[in-house]
Amino acid sequence: MRMSLPAARVTRAAATVIMLALLAAACTAAPGARPGAPPARPALTGAHPCPGRPGFTCSYLAVPLDRSGKVPGTLRLQVAAAGNVQARLGTLLFLTGGPGQPGVPFVGPVAHELRPALRAYRLVMIDQRGTGGGSLSCPGLQQQMGESDTLPPTAQAVRSCAQALGARRNFFTTADTVADLDSLRQAMHLRSWTLDGASYGTYTAEKYALAHPGRVRRLVLDSVVPQQNVDPLYTASMHRAALVLRQACQQQRCGYDPAAELAQVIARYGYSVRIFDILVILSIIDPRLSSPRIGFLARLHEAARGNPGPLMNLINGFYSGPGVRPQIYSSGLHAATLCADIPDMPWGNAAAPLAGRQAALARAVRRIPDAATWPFPPATAGAQGVVQECQHWPPARPDPAPPGRTLTMPVLLLAGGLDLSTPLPWAEQEAAQIPHARLVVIRGAGHSTQLHSAPAAAAAQTFLLTSGRAVSPGRSG
Repeated sequence: MRMSLPAARVTRAAATVIMLALLAAACTAAPGARPGAPPARPALTGAHPCPGRPGFTCSYLAVPLDRSGKVPGTLRLQVAAAGNVQARLGTLLFLTGGPGQPGVPFVGPVAHELRPALRAYRLVMIDQRGTGGGSLSCPGLQQQMGESDTLPPTAQAVRSCAQALGARRNFFTTADTVADLDSLRQAMHLRSWTLDGASYGTYTAEKYALAHPGRVRRLVLDSVVPQQNVDPLYTASMHRAALVLRQACQQQRCGYDPAAELAQVIARYGYSVRIFDILVILSIIDPRLSSPRIGFLARLHEAARGNPGPLMNLINGFYSGPGVRPQIYSSGLHAATLCADIPDMPWGNAAAPLAGRQAALARAVRRIPDAATWPFPPATAGAQGVVQECQHWPPARPDPAPPGRTLTMPVLLLAGGLDLSTPLPWAEQEAAQIPHARLVVIRGAGHSTQLHSAPAAAAAQTFLLTSGRAVSPGRSG
């Protein structure tokens, strides 16, 4: 559930290189936690020009680790803001994904893709708690998961991370981030603003708008994580893999059924979780599966014909790149947030005791019909990273629910038809709950559509620039 940038080479290593370059050009990272209490009234301090980002000022927002005051500590969150303070339509807060990604390094790409709308808005981005310079560092978990949601870590890596974070691990829920965002609003002296979120950023934006409905003018939700009933088993993504494979085959005139071949290859050779993870990542950086360097369909076809070597080379090479530093994507924050946030795990919410989680997960997997995950077997749902990670995470404070249940402001939802990270059914589920929602499906796009698809960026800008006029509910694309 993460935002991404276009990649020249469709590999995990290439995506890492791009993010490293972005971070090198971004504003200087801030220390993660400092002793003492933040100011009584939220304020931005340490203002300076953002390196490599002309027209943007970087500063820091001090927030308490634990707003109840029981656990001491202060976090300094880096903020980047454009200089057009008197923008005609006010402030646009753009929220990145993960959980685990910083925000400030994405200022350049977001400003480029949304530049017509940003003549009327002041763009603001923030490194949410636990990211960027204040990232949560768990070396073992970081090495095993990198930027992946679905690679399963070892139980020991999860336990070591939780132990290293100690009591601090309970204060990185989305509700904590929502409180930080409202502190940012107060520090900027704003009565209200517009929010645009990508991937996990949509979840944060939804939760903020439910907690502070009077402060949000309108919402853009790109690659939607629904605010209720998130499926941690990823069954919709697995099932939609067949559509992605078949559409790619149709465009490439491959002449066979790659979905059926995938089911055959998994039954013969295994590797279902790694193949699923690769397809999820490709839906972010190469949703049409068109890269000749990767050649996924051809390698899959060879394996179906009895030669698994090319596919195994892809699987092994995909995970052999340089490690991802936590400042780029924090696996520790990913665990601390998701394992607290998701209330509908097979074993219940984050407070459920460890004993019994494994059995509850096994029961949930047994209840999945074969057709619900085909071309993957149902066992893949229980073996992928989200549930494997969280079944070993210690009981935690569940993410508090916001007071609201319905988003009442105008909402634009953008969904890539080929997205396997946040699949189209998730956007459809969320759109059905919002009175003033419009869902735009970008058929040939994958994840994080505004940064990859001109039609998606155009749809977002049209919506953003119609401030003051009601959105026509419905669906297009």
